[in-house]
Amino acid sequence: MAKILTAFFSRADENYFGGSMRYVKVGNTEIVCGIIKDLINTDSFKIEMKEPYSPAYKTCIEEARKDLKEKARPQLVSMPESIDGYDTIVLAYPNYWGTMPMAVFTFLEAFDFSKKTILPLCTNEGSGMGGSERDIRQTCPGADVKKGLSVTGSQAANSKDSVQKWLRANGLL
Repeated sequence: MAKILTAFFSRADENYFGGSMRYVKVGNTEIVCGIIKDLINTDSFKIEMKEPYSPAYKTCIEEARKDLKEKARPQLVSMPESIDGYDTIVLAYPNYWGTMPMAVFTFLEAFDFSKKTILPLCTNEGSGMGGSERDIRQTCPGADVKKGLSVTGSQAANSKDSVQKWLRANGLL
């Protein structure tokens, strides 16, 4: 059976939920990844920045915009030693300014994803996948990047049905 890695970036603290701010202890993307872990046999790796963004939402998004403009590659707390043993990577992240957080680029650029399948999953409050699927294809030449799943962040805890359907469509269920 194919070995699967779920690599994800998720942010707790103050988050945007359909027009208002709310403090959360677990980020939306991590909630969806927990659902995935309950459904399939997958290893998990949390992509964490050594210097995380501010817990205040508005400050966080400005820091993320600055990193995007500068094409920053934030240093991560840790990295897997290798991804060689994995055939499929579920790559989960929030939509930051129309793409992935720059820390996800740091992760992707550290490994060779050729001949691997990448399943993108993006949490957002209405902005969908943005250009993230294109950006993954450009960053991971030779990878088979499948159609991503867009999950409304404020509905993350209720996303099991759509996650199951997506995993089934991609042969993981």
